[in-house]
Amino acid sequence: MNRLYLEAGSLQVEVLGRGTAWLDTGTHDSLLEAAQFVHVIEHRQGLKIGCPEEIAWRQKWIDRDRLDGIITRHGKSSYGAYLKKIVTGV
Repeated sequence: MNRLYLEAGSLQVEVLGRGTAWLDTGTHDSLLEAAQFVHVIEHRQGLKIGCPEEIAWRQKWIDRDRLDGIITRHGKSSYGAYLKKIVTGV
């Protein structure tokens, strides 16, 4: 597939920086490995990978009131607790 894009002159390449991980999930085993990787990173760092609400709040695409509403909808789930932690620092 890459060769076809290259021949068509539409292949774009970007070097991935340090701290970036490319996870191929094309097989059952590689999907499981990717899930385990994400779990370990989130557990050890205490941060979510790819949390849209967190990204939107940090980029100021949503305000605190909107994020508080999202937190309320998630209730006492671990995800809701995570979102609450990022805004309160507790």
